[in-house]
Amino acid sequence: MATALQEADVAAPEIVRAAELLGGLDIFDRPVTSSLDAHELISEGFPGAALTSLCENVTMIRDADTLEKAVGISLRTLQRRKAEESPKALSPEQSGRAWKFAELVAKAEGVFGSQDEAEHWLEEPAIGLSGYRPIDLLSTVAGTELVEQYLERIEFGVYT
Repeated sequence: MATALQEADVAAPEIVRAAELLGGLDIFDRPVTSSLDAHELISEGFPGAALTSLCENVTMIRDADTLEKAVGISLRTLQRRKAEESPKALSPEQSGRAWKFAELVAKAEGVFGSQDEAEHWLEEPAIGLSGYRPIDLLSTVAGTELVEQYLERIEFGVYT
């Protein structure tokens, strides 16, 4: 029997897509189909391979500056983790930031029609964000909320 929390966003496309960007069932031990599923995995800390999958699946995050803004991990730390025989899990905070970034890419993909367009949008200055590039705002919770709100406004046809 599904709970009210699970029913609220069952099979939300951006949740399923965000999980795919992080490696899906190749990385996680169970499907991620709701925000509650995501919460549980974030609380446990994602396997280190989830970050590697995110970097393989999202071209723009391969840039050191973008990786640090989006997830809060330096490129050198990522390289060191990859070199480890059994990479350690991400912290819940790092997992949450990786999830939020993947979710934003998935949401933007739905709004703009393709992952390439979504990544392009994240890198371009936006009038509705006072000229900031969305990616530049992802280093803080407040900035991430601004990007999410702006993306929702675009989705509903309000561009400023």
